[in-house]
Amino acid sequence: MCLAVPSKIIEINDHIAMVDVDGVKREASLMLLDDLQLGDYVIVHAGFAISKVDDSVAEQTIQDMRNMLAFADTHQNDDIL
Repeated sequence: MCLAVPSKIIEINDHIAMVDVDGVKREASLMLLDDLQLGDYVIVHAGFAISKVDDSVAEQTIQDMRNMLAFADTHQNDDIL
């Protein structure tokens, strides 16, 4: 199973971007998409940016993921998980 996490483009060198996923940085190829700029959010799969994501949707998704992780951390010994 794959989890699509929005990644923010923080640097572009030719067709390679440095993306940031909530503080974790990695490289991603931009060869499959056109017209990407610094600050854009993309979905990365197997090292390639495969789609651009609307900023507000990306930011809400990241916040939702933070909330789920915080909930899991505070309920790790409960029977609900």
